[in-house]
Amino acid sequence: MSKNEKKQPTKAKRSKRKTKPENRNNNKNRNTEFTEFQPDKVREVLLSLLHSSPQKQLSLKQILKKLQAKHIKIKALIAFLLEDLTKSGNINKVAENYQIKIDVADLIEGVVDFVSRDFAYIMVEGQEQDIWVSNKHLNTALDGDTVKLIIHKFRKSNKPEGEVVEIVKRARTEFVGRVELSSRFAFVIADHKKMFYDIFVNLQDIKGASHGDKVIAQLAGWDERGKNPVGKIVRVLGKAGEHETEMNSIMAEYSLPIDFPQSVLKSAEKISEEIPESEIKLRRDFRKIPTFTIDPFDAKDFDDALSIRRLENENWEIGVHIADVTHYVKPDTILDREALERGTSVYLVDRVVPMLPEKLSNHICSLRPHEDKLTFSAVFEMTDNGKLISEWFGKTIINSHRRFAYEEAQEVIETGKGDFVNEIQTLNRLALILQKNRYRSGAISFETVEVKFKLDKNGRPLELVPKVRKEAHKLIEEFMLLANKRVAEFVHGQRKGKIKNTMVYRTHDAPDAEKLENLKVFAKQFGYELDTEGKNIAKSLNKMAIDAEGKAEQNVLQNLAIRTMAKAKYTSDVLPHYGLAFKHYSHFTSPIRRYPDVLAHRLLEHYLAGGEPVNKVELEQKCKLNSEREKRAADAERASTKYKQVELMQIIASQNHPLHVFEGIIVGVTEWGLYVEITETKCEGMVRLADIQDDYYEFDEKSYAAIGARYKRTFRLGDKVKVRIKATNLEKRVIDLLMA
Repeated sequence: MSKNEKKQPTKAKRSKRKTKPENRNNNKNRNTEFTEFQPDKVREVLLSLLHSSPQKQLSLKQILKKLQAKHIKIKALIAFLLEDLTKSGNINKVAENYQIKIDVADLIEGVVDFVSRDFAYIMVEGQEQDIWVSNKHLNTALDGDTVKLIIHKFRKSNKPEGEVVEIVKRARTEFVGRVELSSRFAFVIADHKKMFYDIFVNLQDIKGASHGDKVIAQLAGWDERGKNPVGKIVRVLGKAGEHETEMNSIMAEYSLPIDFPQSVLKSAEKISEEIPESEIKLRRDFRKIPTFTIDPFDAKDFDDALSIRRLENENWEIGVHIADVTHYVKPDTILDREALERGTSVYLVDRVVPMLPEKLSNHICSLRPHEDKLTFSAVFEMTDNGKLISEWFGKTIINSHRRFAYEEAQEVIETGKGDFVNEIQTLNRLALILQKNRYRSGAISFETVEVKFKLDKNGRPLELVPKVRKEAHKLIEEFMLLANKRVAEFVHGQRKGKIKNTMVYRTHDAPDAEKLENLKVFAKQFGYELDTEGKNIAKSLNKMAIDAEGKAEQNVLQNLAIRTMAKAKYTSDVLPHYGLAFKHYSHFTSPIRRYPDVLAHRLLEHYLAGGEPVNKVELEQKCKLNSEREKRAADAERASTKYKQVELMQIIASQNHPLHVFEGIIVGVTEWGLYVEITETKCEGMVRLADIQDDYYEFDEKSYAAIGARYKRTFRLGDKVKVRIKATNLEKRVIDLLMA
């Protein structure tokens, strides 16, 4: 560590962000006033001191100082006990320093989950209780870090408490933040909500950043927990508050790649767009069968197309044709490794962070109209009543005859006029039958309201438009669900006996029983009766969804119902998808934008060729990585939406009188405030309970309510309220509201 680093300054105005240094004498809870010669007591206190900082080595002089040992006999006793403890193997002596001996078997590995700047929990796989760790015993560990720790007691509690002794792996070494410059040094104030330390940067390491710029800072060292971590600026993103800067900041905050490496782009450029005749001969040809895509109006990558024709036996042949990405992206190539690392395409408010380079995602693989394209297809024969007669899976070639936007396909459904009217209306009728059968089998129909922004040329939000899902959306969804389900069932059932083919499944666990009971109590306040027993759960939830449609409480009830559900994930374990009521379900239909679909294509091709079950351990590792990448993408997408929502409310607030009143609905209640969704913009802000002046309000967890202690006025989830804007903070992406 350099001289400058050792003497780094501390900014008084930021001191609340720092953990208080450990008490210099460290003796608040340790009785060290030895009035008489007490060897057992001295031994106990000495071991307690060394146990309190197991990763530290202390000299005799430091130990005497910490124990405030002044009497010559006590000093001699401590020196004797240190040597005795060393000989007995209780402590280690390194040079002239002493350290408690830690048995490797006593060390536990876990992941840090920071709760506040004062403490964190360490989550240990397979252990029911998380381990509580005081900030002063985290020893520079940060949120998400993988660490080794020992468990021991520091306070009276029934919960396990411990101390971090080793950082195995940092979850992140780069942080996005705003730089503050002075004449002698700089600090980077991280955007990350669980980064409670400012990063000290020497002026020679600021990479040309100006005061107030958004930057990426890389940790360079952090040797002493009482000081700030030391870092260097590795990239300047631009001025805070500018659209491009903030979007790049969100991408960097969630470790999303801003660009493709040149080696990946070069590899993609080498791929030919021409399809050899020899390849066409190996495939089933659908080019003359009516085929089309239905996607958002601004989509550029078309993963899927539908074909339909009447067979001689009066049944329907329906082809679900999926871009054959695996024909071009081979296992363990540079393109494949990059796609696996990205895991999924990410859709921010103004851009797509693609999984594959544009030449593949928007050109070669994309099922663009009037172009021959290689596909991997699931082809179904169905009766007029939607009964599945037969199925076929294999490599195909198609030529899409029409590219529909959802709005165009919806107009064909509603008016009965337009291109491919008979085909689209037939598919829609069959899709409605498939949907009805799913709900009858126990599928859950809750949907959340998604939003889309209209932006000006500078990226400023002009308005927020809710995405409305109509029959055209559900038509595509039902046939994609059918393909995903039947592919999973085919692979699982292909091999008879106990040893089954290994597959990547998309699974979803049953609702949490306790959360369901809380939902039941809450829904009853609005007049809805929920049956939370066994097979009746899905039917009861669906009835509530239908009955609440169009009512003020609809979104609140749907969001609460969704929170009762476990998170969907990818796994090689053969588990059901509760929400869809499918015993076997995979993701097969979006390989341009999801890596698990690439895996599903490879596995299906392997098993169609008679291959043996693939290595489950290796596949499970990829499933776990893809689940993590999916969560990262969802968090980044929410962050970009939240930023634009705050910016939109900031614009609206500046255009209106400060006392302008907005109508809203309470969508969340916590011990510190009420979360309110503003009806006009679907933006969410918080009214702090401390800011409601007519009473002292307390949070009632069971009824999802805040209740006044004196007058018993109650604010509940789903209540309509009127609010006005107190403040907006783009940097933190929060809106503070007041009751009007």
